[in-house]
Amino acid sequence: MSGIGHNRGPALGTNSWARHCWTRARAELFPTLPIEVVRGRVRRAAEIGLDYRTYAGIRATTGHDLIAFLYSSNLLLMLRDAEADAARVARLGAAGGIRHHLALAAHLPPEAALARLAAAGLRPHRSGPMPRLWDSPRRQRALLDALRGPQGPGRVPAAQVLLISETDIEHDWAAIGRLAGAVPAERFFAAAAR
Repeated sequence: MSGIGHNRGPALGTNSWARHCWTRARAELFPTLPIEVVRGRVRRAAEIGLDYRTYAGIRATTGHDLIAFLYSSNLLLMLRDAEADAARVARLGAAGGIRHHLALAAHLPPEAALARLAAAGLRPHRSGPMPRLWDSPRRQRALLDALRGPQGPGRVPAAQVLLISETDIEHDWAAIGRLAGAVPAERFFAAAAR
């Protein structure tokens, strides 16, 4: 039985020839990469601190390498005194060859927060106010776009920015800002433990 949304794949009771044809057609959709390319991507995933499966999925979806992480002061567990969680700062700081874009909560004084992060070894390339829950989607997109830099040749393309989200609300920023994707904090920080 097939209806709207059916992908016309083989039904469970079909013969083995139909299943073979379907499997082969699906395999031909994805190119086989030379081993050198795969090894390079494994190294890149390790360099920026992602597990290979996450990195390869984002790379396959966008067609681009990641060049920036976007995260909020919530991810760094920064409270009113702008003190950040040392383990999380160290984990993010260990990501090589990646830019850091920080969305700061309104209650944090930017100069103090950035000074504390710099003292801990993390120097975000860009920082700005984080979108708030009551901001319109247009306003949220404008704030996220501003974190990627001013219009021009130095601006980081949205398709090359990965959001590391602390909350479900932040997770939605990936779609609002048209970013490469989003990885929950638990998954990102768990990758370091492996």
